[in-house]
Amino acid sequence: MARLPRVHLAGVPEHVIQRGNNRQVCFVNNEDFAAYVYWLKQYSAQFEVHIHAWVLMSNHVHLLCTASDNSGISLMMQSLGRKYVRYFNRRYLRTGTLWEGRYKSCLVQEEHYLLTLYRYIELNPVRAGMVASAADYKWSSYSINALGKHSDLCQPHACYLALADSVAERQQAYRDLFGKEVNEALLADIRSTIKSGMALGNARFKHEVAALTGRRQHRERPGRPKGSEQAD
Repeated sequence: MARLPRVHLAGVPEHVIQRGNNRQVCFVNNEDFAAYVYWLKQYSAQFEVHIHAWVLMSNHVHLLCTASDNSGISLMMQSLGRKYVRYFNRRYLRTGTLWEGRYKSCLVQEEHYLLTLYRYIELNPVRAGMVASAADYKWSSYSINALGKHSDLCQPHACYLALADSVAERQQAYRDLFGKEVNEALLADIRSTIKSGMALGNARFKHEVAALTGRRQHRERPGRPKGSEQAD
Protein backbone atom coordinates (compact mmCIF):
# COMPACT_ATOMS: atom_id res chain seq x y z
CA MET A 1 0.00 0.00 0.00
CA ALA A 2 1.38 3.43 -0.94
CA ARG A 3 2.21 5.70 1.98
CA LEU A 4 -0.22 8.58 2.38
CA PRO A 5 1.10 12.14 2.14
CA ARG A 6 1.82 13.79 5.48
CA VAL A 7 -0.83 16.03 6.99
CA HIS A 8 -0.25 18.94 9.36
CA LEU A 9 -2.78 20.97 11.34
CA ALA A 10 -1.82 24.12 13.21
CA GLY A 11 -2.25 23.65 16.96
CA VAL A 12 -2.52 19.85 16.78
CA PRO A 13 0.40 17.88 18.29
CA GLU A 14 2.51 15.68 16.04
CA HIS A 15 4.75 12.71 16.67
CA VAL A 16 7.82 12.98 14.41
CA ILE A 17 10.51 10.39 13.80
CA GLN A 18 13.58 10.53 11.59
CA ARG A 19 15.93 7.58 11.15
CA GLY A 20 19.43 7.21 9.83
CA ASN A 21 19.61 5.67 6.36
CA ASN A 22 19.56 1.87 6.71
CA ARG A 23 19.44 2.57 10.44
CA GLN A 24 23.04 3.73 10.37
CA VAL A 25 24.45 5.74 13.26
CA CYS A 26 23.78 9.45 12.93
CA PHE A 27 25.10 10.50 16.37
CA VAL A 28 28.61 9.27 17.16
CA ASN A 29 29.35 11.18 20.35
CA ASN A 30 28.07 13.85 22.72
CA GLU A 31 29.23 16.66 20.44
CA ASP A 32 26.92 15.36 17.71
CA PHE A 33 23.97 15.14 20.08
CA ALA A 34 24.65 18.65 21.35
CA ALA A 35 24.90 20.05 17.81
CA TYR A 36 21.53 18.57 16.86
CA VAL A 37 19.86 19.93 20.01
CA TYR A 38 21.34 23.37 19.34
CA TRP A 39 19.91 23.52 15.82
CA LEU A 40 16.61 21.96 16.91
CA LYS A 41 16.29 24.84 19.38
CA GLN A 42 17.17 27.36 16.68
CA TYR A 43 14.80 26.10 14.00
CA SER A 44 11.91 25.30 16.32
CA ALA A 45 12.00 28.94 17.47
CA GLN A 46 12.38 30.26 13.91
CA PHE A 47 9.38 28.32 12.61
CA GLU A 48 7.28 28.64 15.79
CA VAL A 49 7.17 24.97 16.69
CA HIS A 50 6.75 24.03 20.36
CA ILE A 51 8.78 20.96 21.34
CA HIS A 52 7.10 19.07 24.20
CA ALA A 53 9.15 15.87 24.38
CA TRP A 54 12.16 14.49 22.53
CA VAL A 55 14.79 11.80 22.52
CA LEU A 56 17.94 11.39 20.43
CA MET A 57 19.01 7.77 19.95
CA SER A 58 22.17 6.72 18.15
CA ASN A 59 20.37 6.17 14.85
CA HIS A 60 17.06 8.00 15.11
CA VAL A 61 15.17 10.93 16.62
CA HIS A 62 11.71 11.21 18.18
CA LEU A 63 9.93 14.54 18.68
CA LEU A 64 6.52 15.47 20.07
CA CYS A 65 5.68 18.97 18.92
CA THR A 66 2.98 21.47 17.99
CA ALA A 67 3.26 24.11 15.27
CA SER A 68 1.52 27.45 15.04
CA ASP A 69 0.81 26.95 11.32
CA ASN A 70 0.50 24.06 8.89
CA SER A 71 4.00 24.42 7.44
CA GLY A 72 6.05 24.93 10.59
CA ILE A 73 7.08 21.34 11.27
CA SER A 74 7.99 20.63 7.64
CA LEU A 75 10.13 23.78 7.46
CA MET A 76 11.79 22.98 10.77
CA MET A 77 12.63 19.40 9.81
CA GLN A 78 13.90 20.34 6.35
CA SER A 79 16.18 23.05 7.70
CA LEU A 80 17.37 20.96 10.62
CA GLY A 81 17.98 17.89 8.47
CA ARG A 82 20.04 19.75 5.88
CA LYS A 83 22.06 21.61 8.51
CA TYR A 84 22.90 18.49 10.46
CA VAL A 85 23.82 16.44 7.37
CA ARG A 86 26.30 19.13 6.27
CA TYR A 87 27.79 19.15 9.76
CA PHE A 88 27.98 15.34 9.97
CA ASN A 89 29.48 14.86 6.51
CA ARG A 90 32.09 17.53 7.09
CA ARG A 91 33.00 16.22 10.53
CA TYR A 92 33.35 12.59 9.43
CA LEU A 93 34.72 13.21 5.93
CA ARG A 94 31.81 11.55 4.18
CA THR A 95 29.37 12.39 1.40
CA GLY A 96 25.81 11.49 0.50
CA THR A 97 22.65 10.95 2.43
CA LEU A 98 22.38 10.44 6.17
CA TRP A 99 18.62 10.22 6.74
CA GLU A 100 16.28 7.47 5.63
CA GLY A 101 14.24 9.50 3.13
CA ARG A 102 11.68 11.93 4.49
CA TYR A 103 10.89 12.08 8.16
CA LYS A 104 7.69 10.36 9.28
CA SER A 105 4.95 12.02 11.32
CA CYS A 106 1.40 11.62 12.55
CA LEU A 107 -1.13 13.86 14.28
CA VAL A 108 -1.88 13.00 17.91
CA GLN A 109 -5.13 13.32 19.84
CA GLU A 110 -4.48 15.25 23.03
CA GLU A 111 -6.84 13.45 25.39
CA HIS A 112 -5.86 9.83 26.14
CA TYR A 113 -2.83 9.81 23.82
CA LEU A 114 -0.57 12.82 24.31
CA LEU A 115 0.91 11.98 27.70
CA THR A 116 1.34 8.39 26.53
CA LEU A 117 3.47 9.75 23.67
CA TYR A 118 5.55 11.71 26.20
CA ARG A 119 6.26 8.42 27.97
CA TYR A 120 6.77 6.43 24.78
CA ILE A 121 9.38 8.89 23.55
CA GLU A 122 11.29 9.30 26.80
CA LEU A 123 11.29 5.54 27.52
CA ASN A 124 12.99 4.70 24.21
CA PRO A 125 16.44 4.26 25.81
CA VAL A 126 14.93 1.98 28.48
CA ARG A 127 13.16 -0.22 25.91
CA ALA A 128 16.43 -0.38 23.95
CA GLY A 129 18.24 -1.69 27.03
CA MET A 130 20.62 1.27 27.12
CA VAL A 131 19.68 2.43 30.64
CA ALA A 132 17.63 1.12 33.54
CA SER A 133 15.67 4.35 34.00
CA ALA A 134 14.68 7.26 31.77
CA ALA A 135 16.45 9.55 34.26
CA ASP A 136 19.77 7.86 33.40
CA TYR A 137 19.70 8.97 29.76
CA LYS A 138 21.07 12.42 29.01
CA TRP A 139 19.72 13.10 25.52
CA SER A 140 16.00 13.27 26.14
CA SER A 141 13.47 15.63 27.65
CA TYR A 142 12.82 13.43 30.72
CA SER A 143 15.06 15.45 33.04
CA ILE A 144 13.15 18.57 31.95
CA ASN A 145 9.60 17.23 32.26
CA ALA A 146 10.13 14.99 35.28
CA LEU A 147 12.97 16.59 37.21
CA GLY A 148 12.70 20.29 36.46
CA LYS A 149 15.93 20.81 34.53
CA HIS A 150 15.90 24.23 32.86
CA SER A 151 15.43 24.18 29.09
CA ASP A 152 15.10 26.83 26.41
CA LEU A 153 13.99 24.09 24.01
CA CYS A 154 11.15 22.24 25.71
CA GLN A 155 7.78 23.94 26.06
CA PRO A 156 5.10 22.15 28.11
CA HIS A 157 1.81 21.21 26.49
CA ALA A 158 -1.46 22.12 28.21
CA CYS A 159 -2.06 18.42 29.00
CA TYR A 160 1.23 18.31 30.88
CA LEU A 161 0.45 21.55 32.75
CA ALA A 162 -2.93 20.11 33.76
CA LEU A 163 -1.27 17.32 35.75
CA ALA A 164 -1.09 19.59 38.84
CA ASP A 165 -1.15 23.23 39.88
CA SER A 166 2.34 23.54 41.35
CA VAL A 167 5.57 22.78 39.53
CA ALA A 168 6.72 20.24 42.15
CA GLU A 169 3.38 18.40 42.18
CA ARG A 170 3.30 18.40 38.39
CA GLN A 171 6.75 16.86 38.14
CA GLN A 172 5.82 14.24 40.73
CA ALA A 173 2.61 13.39 38.85
CA TYR A 174 4.63 13.10 35.67
CA ARG A 175 7.16 10.77 37.30
CA ASP A 176 4.29 8.67 38.60
CA LEU A 177 3.17 8.06 35.00
CA PHE A 178 6.42 6.18 34.43
CA GLY A 179 5.54 3.64 37.11
CA LYS A 180 3.45 1.75 34.58
CA GLU A 181 4.56 0.54 31.18
CA VAL A 182 2.90 1.48 27.90
CA ASN A 183 0.85 -1.61 27.02
CA GLU A 184 1.77 -3.65 23.96
CA ALA A 185 -1.42 -2.87 22.05
CA LEU A 186 -0.83 0.86 22.41
CA LEU A 187 2.83 0.46 21.48
CA ALA A 188 1.75 -1.31 18.30
CA ASP A 189 -0.77 1.45 17.57
CA ILE A 190 1.87 4.17 18.02
CA ARG A 191 4.31 2.36 15.73
CA SER A 192 1.77 1.63 13.02
CA THR A 193 0.44 5.19 12.91
CA ILE A 194 3.87 6.76 12.62
CA LYS A 195 4.73 4.27 9.88
CA SER A 196 1.55 4.96 7.91
CA GLY A 197 1.27 8.68 8.69
CA MET A 198 -2.30 8.27 9.90
CA ALA A 199 -3.61 10.02 13.00
CA LEU A 200 -3.14 8.52 16.45
CA GLY A 201 -6.43 8.76 18.29
CA ASN A 202 -9.94 7.43 18.57
CA ALA A 203 -12.47 7.15 15.74
CA ARG A 204 -13.89 10.62 16.39
CA PHE A 205 -10.46 12.24 16.19
CA LYS A 206 -9.61 10.41 12.98
CA HIS A 207 -12.92 11.48 11.46
CA GLU A 208 -12.22 15.12 12.39
CA VAL A 209 -8.73 14.96 10.87
CA ALA A 210 -10.09 13.41 7.68
CA ALA A 211 -12.77 16.09 7.41
CA LEU A 212 -10.26 18.91 7.92
CA THR A 213 -7.56 17.56 5.62
CA GLY A 214 -9.55 15.62 3.01
CA ARG A 215 -7.29 12.60 3.53
CA ARG A 216 -8.49 9.28 4.88
CA GLN A 217 -7.27 8.22 8.31
CA HIS A 218 -8.03 4.51 8.13
CA ARG A 219 -6.43 1.67 6.25
CA GLU A 220 -8.16 0.36 3.17
CA ARG A 221 -9.33 -3.19 3.60
CA PRO A 222 -7.48 -5.53 1.24
CA GLY A 223 -9.33 -7.31 -1.53
CA ARG A 224 -12.24 -4.88 -1.82
CA PRO A 225 -12.79 -3.14 -5.16
CA LYS A 226 -12.88 0.64 -5.35
CA GLY A 227 -16.32 2.05 -4.75
CA SER A 228 -17.39 -0.77 -2.45
CA GLU A 229 -16.93 1.19 0.79
CA GLN A 230 -20.11 1.79 2.77
CA ALA A 231 -20.76 4.44 5.35
CA ASP A 232 -20.12 3.43 8.94
